[in-house]
Amino acid sequence: MTGPLSLTALAMISAAFVNTGPDLGKAEGQCRPNEQGPAFIVDVIGMKDRTGMLKLEVYPSNDADFLQDDNILINAGKVFRRVENEIPQTGAVVMCIRVPGPGTYSLSLLHDRDRNRKFGWTVDGIGFSGNPRLGWSKPKAAASRAIAGPGLTRIRVLMNYRSGLGVAPLKEFRNQR
Repeated sequence: MTGPLSLTALAMISAAFVNTGPDLGKAEGQCRPNEQGPAFIVDVIGMKDRTGMLKLEVYPSNDADFLQDDNILINAGKVFRRVENEIPQTGAVVMCIRVPGPGTYSLSLLHDRDRNRKFGWTVDGIGFSGNPRLGWSKPKAAASRAIAGPGLTRIRVLMNYRSGLGVAPLKEFRNQR
């Protein structure tokens, strides 16, 4: 009797989990035409070039959840939002991402130059809300915090690329933290 019961329980548990995939968080994160918020309007500063695409993600602003796997966050009922955009060939680069409500969040922005959906430190660029100086490990959530108001909240994210053995903004943008 425990065999069928175990299989039934396993099926119910499996159904409760969200399927993995690159589209997790996109429906919730995508801004609508004439978006009123709450949402972040992100001015992207210091891009190396206009190849590839941009992936902007919103996380809970605590060290345990910041940059955590999207499946884990969503299955735990925690905040996770994602927006992926093509890069405009000219003009300012601006992204919009919705959040569940006013509050404190941490954002990461990937310049996925090779379009493989993963950060490759020798190829891609990375930036965070709060524009922390980056070392050999991910920044703390507190250094990457942004506070969303009830409407549209504008922030700047400075991109970082491989520089020697680490990552840093391009030389011409280093004074724009």
